[in-house]
Amino acid sequence: MADLQVLDLHASLTDRALNSMNFLNEISHHYPDAISLAAGRPSEEFYAIEDLHSYLDIFSRHLCDDLGYDEEAVRRTLFQYGRTKGIVHHLVARNLALDEGIEVDPEALVITVGCQEAMVLVLRALRADPKDVLLVVSPAYVGITGAARLVDLPVLSVAGGNDGVDLEDLVAVVKAARAEGLRPRACYVMPDFANPSGLSLDLESRRRLLTVAAEQELLLLEDNPYGLFPAAGVDRVPTLKSLDTERRVIYLGSFAKTALPGARVGYVVADQTVAAPDGSVGLLADELSKIKSMVTVNTSAVAQAVIGGKLLANDCSLVAANQRERAIYADNLRAVTDGLAARFPGGEVTWTVPSGGFFVVVTVPFAVDDALLEKSAHEYGVLWTPMSHFYDGDGPITALRLSCSSVTPDQIDAALNRLAALITDQL
Repeated sequence: MADLQVLDLHASLTDRALNSMNFLNEISHHYPDAISLAAGRPSEEFYAIEDLHSYLDIFSRHLCDDLGYDEEAVRRTLFQYGRTKGIVHHLVARNLALDEGIEVDPEALVITVGCQEAMVLVLRALRADPKDVLLVVSPAYVGITGAARLVDLPVLSVAGGNDGVDLEDLVAVVKAARAEGLRPRACYVMPDFANPSGLSLDLESRRRLLTVAAEQELLLLEDNPYGLFPAAGVDRVPTLKSLDTERRVIYLGSFAKTALPGARVGYVVADQTVAAPDGSVGLLADELSKIKSMVTVNTSAVAQAVIGGKLLANDCSLVAANQRERAIYADNLRAVTDGLAARFPGGEVTWTVPSGGFFVVVTVPFAVDDALLEKSAHEYGVLWTPMSHFYDGDGPITALRLSCSSVTPDQIDAALNRLAALITDQL
């Protein structure tokens, strides 16, 4: 048989967004001795194998004692194919009410295989016509742009500005798109410590964004993986969804950073109503579950049980359960920004000082690309992420992203020394 031609496969397979994740994962395997300030994964310091068994036991007892399941029903729930929308939706709804002030019917939730599946389901549902487009605040997480490519949903960039989103540019992009006969369906935004920029929206900006979305008849896709990790002394700001009075916001959530990334459990809150041709009205979550049934059938019941057990063990609130992690991330974030200040006092190199989360963006007076990352890993022993992975277009980007979540203070110090040597040599 002759070779298949990549140009005869789906166009997304040659898209940079789909190559980014694999490239960044591969380079860390090729240079295992390099210190990584690239990975946005959570700290592993407090993981324990015995916790998995404990969480499974707790969830099993919950099925018996609280929900009235007999032994056969418990076994079937844990071992068999399960409900497409999930089996921990009631616990996630309670968690959202306690930690985020989001009051939602559990039936408006779909439990997904990580937040990535939630993105794919939502974008697949919204992409109904070739004229449909998605807006994303730039620079954007590659997961959302990659998911959009998979479902043939074109992406239009909205400037982030200094405040997290430039609302004037948002309106301008919407109006320009409509003038060209396109239909903007939604705008993707990460209001808390965004990946990759680290920027956050203040309360007033969130309210104005909701107002603009209503005026422009846009849905907002709110992604919130880092919201529980503000820096020391920083108060949490209400989510867009908790401020949403018009069901304008589809909320994308994940337990990867707050519970266990290996479980691959996420969710989507889709409480928007959908009218059918026969006049009946249902929930968008029900429509998303139809798509999910053809993609992953259901989310692993065992993985859901582990997350459900962790929620139950903490009375369904993960704020207190993540206090140790929050302190680590806050200390590490300060170590990165203070370390940069000590090494680059002259102003030729600048960086962001986020109010929480995992990421710092460093701007330098030269182009930053994958070739420079390879050189950094091979010759200097430090990994980071070129910001070019988070932008559309091929123009040179003079910035890189540092992640502080899965390293120790000593590793940060050593990594910044290596990074400073690289930057100095480039200068």
